[in-house]
Amino acid sequence: MKELNSCKDAMTASIENNYFSVAHLYKDEKAMEMHIHDCYEVYFSISGGKQFLIDNKLYDIAPGDLFLINQYDSHYLTQIEKEQHERIVIMIAPEFMKSISTEDTNLDACFQKRDKDFSHKLSLTQDQQGRFLYFINKILTSNGYGHDLLEKSTFTELFVMINAIVNEASLETAEVKPAAYNEQVDSILSYLNKNLQEPISIGDLAKHFYISESYICRIFKSATGTTINKYMTARRISIAKSLLAEGIGVSEVCERCGFSDYSNFLKAFTKSVGISPKKYSQYCNR
Repeated sequence: MKELNSCKDAMTASIENNYFSVAHLYKDEKAMEMHIHDCYEVYFSISGGKQFLIDNKLYDIAPGDLFLINQYDSHYLTQIEKEQHERIVIMIAPEFMKSISTEDTNLDACFQKRDKDFSHKLSLTQDQQGRFLYFINKILTSNGYGHDLLEKSTFTELFVMINAIVNEASLETAEVKPAAYNEQVDSILSYLNKNLQEPISIGDLAKHFYISESYICRIFKSATGTTINKYMTARRISIAKSLLAEGIGVSEVCERCGFSDYSNFLKAFTKSVGISPKKYSQYCNR
């Protein structure tokens, strides 16, 4: 398998080929804003430090940390240190993951199982890190006769291991609290997530929390790395994708996600996902 050097290239390759792809990154790409995409993502940190905001949880990133992100998770990566950040990113088409699962072994459980103690982050032991990198190297160096079967079998072994780590984690180690940050922002995030189906303006938020509009925008951007409006749009698009995948009509989805009108919903969804809500619904329910 060819090693890629861009998250976007890996994302495109996995979706177009209905397969998986691996990117090994050493230099910082231009950071994407809060976004969602149509594939599973595994993000493994080798060196350097950043932070991940995934849905409403903020995580510090340290070497050896592995993050599991599904196609409905809105996420944003922000740099907190200037040192080089080396990482491995695996993008996987969900249909491919389903195709190699069995009745007894559901390999995408690590992306889809979300109980009250769920954390997107796993801090791997030294042994687990070594095994992870061994599998990645084996995938990237397979060539010649049978290389496709070796890639697929090694990928399967890798996700048997990842799911085993998730399943064996105790409640104490599985629950990773978001990094401590402004309590007001914590309250704002909670309020937004509970009221996304309603129209919410910056002025409404400021009045609700008895603070100025400029102050609420400043502390939110400082804590999360994105703006309130961009966060709300990303979360609403994430919810819309989930509802469309369930077969709910586009007009009803628009209303349930809190968009002010259909044209705004159509524009925001198409810009974020790359296709219209109607086409996305047809793709998911064909």
